Amino acid sequence: MRSKDPELMERIRAYAGRFYRDRRACPSVGEIARALGIAKTTAYRYLLEMNERGLLVYDGRSIETAQTDKCTTGYCSAPIVGSIRCGDPEQEEQTVEEYVSLPESVFGKGPFYLLRADGDSMTDVGIDDGDLVLIRRQSTASVGDVVVALDEHNQNTLKTFAGIDEASGCAVLRYENRERYPDKIIRVRELVVQGIAARIIKNVKA
Repeated sequence: MRSKDPELMERIRAYAGRFYRDRRACPSVGEIARALGIAKTTAYRYLLEMNERGLLVYDGRSIETAQTDKCTTGYCSAPIVGSIRCGDPEQEEQTVEEYVSLPESVFGKGPFYLLRADGDSMTDVGIDDGDLVLIRRQSTASVGDVVVALDEHNQNTLKTFAGIDEASGCAVLRYENRERYPDKIIRVRELVVQGIAARIIKNVKA
């Protein structure tokens, strides 16, 4: 086996430590490869070798270093993945803006992601334009949950799941702004839930 470059090993270890410190999450093999300008297979082989040498702990999924051990545990990392309409449905932007660390003692355990609300159709439940909405990733919902749902046109929207309409068999997504959108709903033949609103982080600039 070709010998491994000690300098590259140190760069990998340092990057993994910085990544965890900033995001409270372990970098993926792909993220290490992109950050250091190496192939994914190279990053993977180095991680295995570094694990064998005791330079870090790598189990094929997560990475632990001396830096991660120094970080406070009990945090989860959540990406801010863009905005979602609280008016008419709009396709979610998948570009990650940044990562934030959330204390599990306050927010619970994920997996989570954050969406920035855009529009005024959910103001009656406290979601205003520009607020960050913490979404717990899950595919099921109960009546009354505020959901990120995918409609038949593969568009995302943030609305209240109001149950199933008996006459049509469609799932009903309800607007929550009685003054501007009285009795306005969206009907979808098949409800695809991408997450449930778990917490609202208010836009202090509003």
